[in-house]
Amino acid sequence: MWSRTVQALQTNFHVVVPRMPIFDLPVYNTNVTYLIKVLHDFIDWHGFKNVVLVGHAIGGQVALMYTYTHPENVSKLVLSGSTGLEKSPMSNESLTNRKIDHDFIHDMVSQAFYESSPMPEYFVEEIYLTVQNIPKRQAIGSMIKSSNQNAVTHFLSKIDNPTLLLWGLEDQLSPPEIALHFHDYLRNSELKFIKECGHMPMIEQPNAFNQHLISFLQ
Repeated sequence: MWSRTVQALQTNFHVVVPRMPIFDLPVYNTNVTYLIKVLHDFIDWHGFKNVVLVGHAIGGQVALMYTYTHPENVSKLVLSGSTGLEKSPMSNESLTNRKIDHDFIHDMVSQAFYESSPMPEYFVEEIYLTVQNIPKRQAIGSMIKSSNQNAVTHFLSKIDNPTLLLWGLEDQLSPPEIALHFHDYLRNSELKFIKECGHMPMIEQPNAFNQHLISFLQ
């Protein structure tokens, strides 16, 4: 997902991509609150200061919650298609109570992309193989449930860190209205919409995404 962004940033910035152990945690720790602890331990162990957190979907929610609890470690925030304001269109029940075949995954993934964009088939295959694994499917369901239970609305107005909201204008999973609500709550935020782009701007429109990101960082 992030390869084009990493390539665009690595010449002038120190880029670190922490891999969240979503599929390696016991069920009782498979939640966004525990991911904040994982992220904090990672940042603390490396001795990072004044980091810029870039988060997409639940990653954006984790970045917001981390910034609220550890504002001294964060200089700026970049959020794209973030969760935390409204419940996810997916649910644990939708993953466990129905047949998960290629057609279902194809329809689900197609919602993440702008209708005129070619959808990467490897996305479909990778997600299909993931949800065929029962423990991984349960982990995804647990994370979605946790995301829905940890709304961020009550603390957003307390975040002062400069924040860039980078949103696909045709995002069906986290519509532009959600970006506008984030913009209203986050008093030190700026909002950039990317045209002809769905839920995955770093894949569909990497040049525009990276241009806005680098401008914000500089």
